[in-house]
Amino acid sequence: MSGPFAPKRVSPRRAVGLRPALQTLMLTTACCVPAHAEERTVAPRGGLEAKLEYCNTCHGLSGQGYRGYFPMPRLAGQSPQYIESQLRAFIERRRTNPIMAKVAQVLSPSMITGLAAHFKALDPMPIGGAPRGSLALGKQIFAEGLPESNVPACSACHGPEGRGQHEIPRLAGQLYEYTVAQLTNWSKVRAHGPVAETSEIMVPAARNLTKSQMEALAAYVSFLH
Repeated sequence: MSGPFAPKRVSPRRAVGLRPALQTLMLTTACCVPAHAEERTVAPRGGLEAKLEYCNTCHGLSGQGYRGYFPMPRLAGQSPQYIESQLRAFIERRRTNPIMAKVAQVLSPSMITGLAAHFKALDPMPIGGAPRGSLALGKQIFAEGLPESNVPACSACHGPEGRGQHEIPRLAGQLYEYTVAQLTNWSKVRAHGPVAETSEIMVPAARNLTKSQMEALAAYVSFLH
């Protein structure tokens, strides 16, 4: 781009540091655009495509997730029920994330349905990149659990292939760093705390996993497809 509105050049080091801020700014700007389809049964295709452009900024062109300064989760292949429930949780402030709360606030019910259907239909290969040294342990935790530590098998709820069901999320292909972060967060939540969406299963299970076990489990599911 040339002319008076051409962006100023920045050093590569500074450009890397600016990426998270720029992503936040783009998403915040997107949230300022009002939704005009509140009363429609089906969201206009143009409006849906515009929202998907914002989603692509962080979650990738195929919903495969993004490994950056902040790991962005894979949405591809998630069940519509799960995506819809999580967007409603952001809207109702039952799940806290400043960016996603603003993104979700402007979505009409029909737009939420359209977004959920779009991401369900995507099926890119997992990004991968997780360490492979403890995959056997991760598989054991996923398939069998750790009875001696009161950790149930993940497959009991998330399915033998980790693809989830209904409002239970898909784990297959999820970014390694994101899953580690989520398990770590679960482990810090009080079992009977004030968070409405706190799972009575996930909290004690995560608290009974060591850091190395979390990492092994996250690595294993990241390679599932």
